[in-house]
Amino acid sequence: MLVIPAIDLRDGCCVRLIQGDPHKQKIYSREPVSMAKLWHLKGAQWLHVVDLDGAFEGKPKNMDIVKKIVREVKVKVEFGGGVRSLDTISELMDAGVKRVILGTSAVSQTALVEKAVAKYGKSIAVALDVKKGRLATHGWKEVTAKSAIEVARDMQKMGVRLFIFTDVRRDGMLKGPSIKPISDFLRGVDAKVIASGGVTRLPDIHKLKKLERRGVIGAIVGKALYSGDLDLKEAIEAGKRTARRSRTGRTSR
Repeated sequence: MLVIPAIDLRDGCCVRLIQGDPHKQKIYSREPVSMAKLWHLKGAQWLHVVDLDGAFEGKPKNMDIVKKIVREVKVKVEFGGGVRSLDTISELMDAGVKRVILGTSAVSQTALVEKAVAKYGKSIAVALDVKKGRLATHGWKEVTAKSAIEVARDMQKMGVRLFIFTDVRRDGMLKGPSIKPISDFLRGVDAKVIASGGVTRLPDIHKLKKLERRGVIGAIVGKALYSGDLDLKEAIEAGKRTARRSRTGRTSR
């Protein structure tokens, strides 16, 4: 299972929000490219980059920073936040982004999902930002009538194979991931999942790893890295050890 550092962009800075609330923000760096380089040096294979301005306004606003990260940091980047057109997806792919994440557009523009998957296949993922089982959209300001499982099943019919599952209530709270909602989702949908929200300490990584055989392939970590509650090198190594144990039935040392 991959451990993926999050870089949330707002007004050109690297920030973290609490439960997606734009009024509860802390700036951790005014040099997001330098932050990306730091996480890469600590062993990150992927970076999870989100344009919060784009999520709130409906169009990416920090594209130049994203392109600079891709250009200057030798790490794979997945990107989301305000991606609501095929032209934007193509621009990101042409710039070197390895995976584009669709959020609100997955619900409001299903034709876009179909076209994107038809053109880019596994390089397209769908973000499921969940509040009490329901899907939160438009920067988490609105909640749909459909459950996350219903939306995921619709997306699967269009060819989507990977979902980013975030429990909004846990995001930025440093209280551990929501194992039960993720487990419930995996029971309802046969898909690959990257879990996000609440990952704070090494035991949280271990708990998510127990769901690996059911489809969890990664964990996104944000605030805990910036606050120092979790060391990225240790988290990555713990993930590797657990991954080897799950394949061989023995704990490697």
